[in-house]
Amino acid sequence: MGVAFLAVLFGLVLLVWSADRFVDGSAAAARNFGMPPLLIGMVIVGFGTSAPEMLVSALASFQNNPGIALGNAYGSNITNIALILGVTALISPIAVHSQVLRKELPILIAVTALAASQLWDGELTRIDALVLLGVFAGLMAWTIWQGLRKKTDALGNEMEQELAEQTMPLGRAIFWVVVGLLLLIASSRILVWGAVEIAHGFGVSDLIIGLTIVAIGTSLPELASSVIAARKGEHDIALGNILGSNLFNTLAVVGIAGVIQPMPVAPEVFSRDILVMAAITLALFVISFGFRGPGRINRLEGAALMACYVGYTAYLVVGVFK
Repeated sequence: MGVAFLAVLFGLVLLVWSADRFVDGSAAAARNFGMPPLLIGMVIVGFGTSAPEMLVSALASFQNNPGIALGNAYGSNITNIALILGVTALISPIAVHSQVLRKELPILIAVTALAASQLWDGELTRIDALVLLGVFAGLMAWTIWQGLRKKTDALGNEMEQELAEQTMPLGRAIFWVVVGLLLLIASSRILVWGAVEIAHGFGVSDLIIGLTIVAIGTSLPELASSVIAARKGEHDIALGNILGSNLFNTLAVVGIAGVIQPMPVAPEVFSRDILVMAAITLALFVISFGFRGPGRINRLEGAALMACYVGYTAYLVVGVFK
């Protein structure tokens, strides 16, 4: 059991470090090839910060651990909104200026409803997974087209400033892309093995481990990037990381895992986890959309989001010991 705990700890540290290197290298390489800053922020950074969830869930699905595969994806979404945005708003209230992000908020609600509709029968089929991937591809194309139509956007401006502060030659950027990806794969294998061993050792379900330990660990890149962005006053990057990550998790991460292997879905995933995810997504829409001007997540609302996360996690932990 001690080896499993060390594997999880080492795997998480390596996962976060390699994801950071992968994101930095990918963004710098895209900049060197002339990709617009808004596109880098929406696609490269969004994909990069969600790479841990994608690799962990894909590996878990391949090894027939559906609880970790789904728990990681949906648990990461809950962690992203309730914990990460809560912490970020406490550090610095988040103002939402980007029109791109304000359009993505209602889309995220619709995508969450789609995910719920697929799981109510207790199974994620390969057709369900292909539908998720198809919606993801369409949304990415639409979002990129919408973003690039406008010459100026708050998210694009903030991303351009961020890239200007972190210049990297093309050769070094490609090196970190390759090394970061290889280490992401290796750390994902270590993390999944350790998580499964812990679950078996304590006699708890893989789902609980996926929703808690694994979800928090794979969400650490979003936590780091959002907190750093908020402290710099780059609020749209902070929120953009979360919205992009949640869309990616719900559509691409679950979709890839389901294509690899169709999986049974435990009843509590629909009756508990999906409902919590939907509720906090609706809450985020209400508090940050800004119906009469720029939206804003203040410190009180950030504290409320954190309280939701603590309550949800406590409920999971208490259920383990009943």
